[in-house]
Amino acid sequence: MADPIKVAGKMFSSFLEKHDPGSPLPRDRQAKTGGGETARQGGIARAASLTPKKRSQIAKRAAKARWKKR
Repeated sequence: MADPIKVAGKMFSSFLEKHDPGSPLPRDRQAKTGGGETARQGGIARAASLTPKKRSQIAKRAAKARWKKR
Protein backbone atom coordinates (compact mmCIF):
# COMPACT_ATOMS: atom_id res chain seq x y z
CA MET A 1 0.00 0.00 0.00
CA ALA A 2 1.33 3.45 -0.91
CA ASP A 3 2.24 5.97 1.76
CA PRO A 4 -0.50 8.69 1.71
CA ILE A 5 2.02 11.42 2.60
CA LYS A 6 4.23 10.57 -0.39
CA VAL A 7 1.22 10.37 -2.71
CA ALA A 8 -0.03 13.77 -1.53
CA GLY A 9 3.46 15.23 -1.99
CA LYS A 10 3.66 13.94 -5.56
CA MET A 11 0.21 15.31 -6.34
CA PHE A 12 1.12 18.71 -4.93
CA SER A 13 4.40 18.87 -6.83
CA SER A 14 2.67 17.94 -10.10
CA PHE A 15 0.10 20.65 -9.39
CA LEU A 16 2.86 23.21 -8.91
CA GLU A 17 4.51 22.15 -12.17
CA LYS A 18 1.28 22.69 -14.12
CA HIS A 19 0.29 25.86 -12.29
CA ASP A 20 1.00 29.22 -13.91
CA PRO A 21 3.18 31.19 -11.45
CA GLY A 22 1.61 34.50 -12.54
CA SER A 23 -1.93 33.62 -11.45
CA PRO A 24 -3.00 33.32 -7.78
CA LEU A 25 -3.26 29.90 -6.18
CA PRO A 26 -6.78 28.48 -5.78
CA ARG A 27 -6.42 28.79 -2.01
CA ASP A 28 -6.30 32.58 -2.02
CA ARG A 29 -8.93 34.60 -0.17
CA GLN A 30 -11.02 35.36 -3.26
CA ALA A 31 -11.36 31.68 -4.18
CA LYS A 32 -12.45 30.81 -0.63
CA THR A 33 -15.17 33.45 -0.46
CA GLY A 34 -16.45 32.83 -4.00
CA GLY A 35 -17.32 29.17 -3.41
CA GLY A 36 -19.77 29.82 -0.58
CA GLU A 37 -21.78 32.31 -2.57
CA THR A 38 -22.07 29.92 -5.50
CA ALA A 39 -23.14 27.07 -3.24
CA ARG A 40 -25.80 29.23 -1.61
CA GLN A 41 -27.21 30.23 -5.00
CA GLY A 42 -27.28 26.59 -6.07
CA GLY A 43 -29.17 25.59 -2.93
CA ILE A 44 -31.73 28.32 -3.43
CA ALA A 45 -32.21 27.34 -7.08
CA ARG A 46 -32.59 23.66 -6.13
CA ALA A 47 -35.17 24.46 -3.46
CA ALA A 48 -37.16 26.56 -5.93
CA SER A 49 -37.22 23.74 -8.47
CA LEU A 50 -38.53 21.10 -6.02
CA THR A 51 -42.21 20.41 -5.60
CA PRO A 52 -43.74 20.94 -2.13
CA LYS A 53 -44.24 17.18 -1.78
CA LYS A 54 -40.58 16.43 -2.56
CA ARG A 55 -39.39 19.17 -0.15
CA SER A 56 -41.57 17.63 2.55
CA GLN A 57 -40.09 14.17 1.92
CA ILE A 58 -36.55 15.54 2.17
CA ALA A 59 -37.38 17.41 5.39
CA LYS A 60 -38.93 14.32 6.97
CA ARG A 61 -35.91 12.21 6.08
CA ALA A 62 -33.56 14.86 7.54
CA ALA A 63 -35.59 15.10 10.77
CA LYS A 64 -35.60 11.33 11.13
CA ALA A 65 -31.81 11.25 10.70
CA ARG A 66 -31.37 14.02 13.29
CA TRP A 67 -33.54 12.29 15.88
CA LYS A 68 -31.93 8.93 15.21
CA LYS A 69 -28.64 10.27 16.59
CA ARG A 70 -30.21 11.01 20.00
